[in-house]
Amino acid sequence: MQTKKLCIMGLIVALTCVATMCIHIPIPATNGYINVGDSIILISAVLLGGAFGAPYIAVAGGLGSALADLLLGYTNYVPVTFLVKGLEGLFVTLIALKGGKFFSFRNIAAAVLGVLWMVLGYFICESIMYGIAAAAGSVISNIIQAVGSLVIFSVLGFALYKANIQKYIE
Repeated sequence: MQTKKLCIMGLIVALTCVATMCIHIPIPATNGYINVGDSIILISAVLLGGAFGAPYIAVAGGLGSALADLLLGYTNYVPVTFLVKGLEGLFVTLIALKGGKFFSFRNIAAAVLGVLWMVLGYFICESIMYGIAAAAGSVISNIIQAVGSLVIFSVLGFALYKANIQKYIE
């Protein structure tokens, strides 16, 4: 792996972990929490995915989110989060438009599909862990997390796009 890619991957892991840990609102029904770490995964996938590569975004998003779960004491969610958030990063990177405008239909669709996967992925895993009733109770909070992350993705991602952050990666 190139040194530059390794450093960028480490940065995405750290940013995802910090964003996840900074704002976390506990959900008693599933012992989980609402956070905004998805916004970093979405931004990374859309802005850096083409030049950086889908597997790197997937690992960085999954690892950063899982590390936050570990550090916050949500150890039962570490493997689930690694899988769900990693696949979220992978899906968004593969769907998003490589280059072009930030607010393209494809980029917005990729981000929306990414957070929908997050909601579905956690529902499936929590159904296995806690039962369907508890998992259904967390769907609303995961949708709130998804909407909040989409708003942050739109504002912060567009600002980074206008700052031409991609040129430093390519």
